[in-house]
Amino acid sequence: MFDIKLATIIANIPALMIGFAFHEFAHAWVADRLGDPTPRSQGRLTLNPFVHLDLFGTLMALLYRFGWAKPVITNPHYYRGDKRRGQMMVSLAGSIMNLITAFVVMLIWFLTMLWLEASEWSGILSLVFQSTVLMNLGLGVFNLLPIPPLDGFGVLGSLLPERFAPQLQMIEQYGFVILIVLLFTDVLGNILSPTVIGIFDVYQKIISLILTPFLV
Repeated sequence: MFDIKLATIIANIPALMIGFAFHEFAHAWVADRLGDPTPRSQGRLTLNPFVHLDLFGTLMALLYRFGWAKPVITNPHYYRGDKRRGQMMVSLAGSIMNLITAFVVMLIWFLTMLWLEASEWSGILSLVFQSTVLMNLGLGVFNLLPIPPLDGFGVLGSLLPERFAPQLQMIEQYGFVILIVLLFTDVLGNILSPTVIGIFDVYQKIISLILTPFLV
């Protein structure tokens, strides 16, 4: 049992590197496209995972597949067009990228397993693929929660009228504490895990439909 758990944690290392890198790059890229030079000037417009890692968020992701990276600093005043719409686009970009990445990695995983013969190495490779898919799904879903400092809180702020700004700022002061309490009491796990597994199953069915004509 320990070996299985240890193997999963080790497989989570490349998984979180991919998940965090694509997640934060997506935030930076969308903000950059909207006219904000801040992410580029801070070196965040990159797929280098080490630029984006947050120590505690990384540990949470390794152990639970629900974690966070170092936030990409943006300045909505630079956004072209509707600032609130721009803020929503930037906030959603990371999770959308994780969900897309999970689908693409699962497709590559299934194709790879079709070509490889069953062996110890194929089992290890399959575990890394599986961890990468689950990590990206976990990051994508987790970060949509409307709890600061997660992206979902930014989406909520862009949707609510500006008169709610004082209340949101008050919640933001205690957001990290709320997040930690929910994580360690497993409340989030009981909500997020079924959601992640549900999306995993949907992706699996879609990819099976895509690949079935080529296997006949």
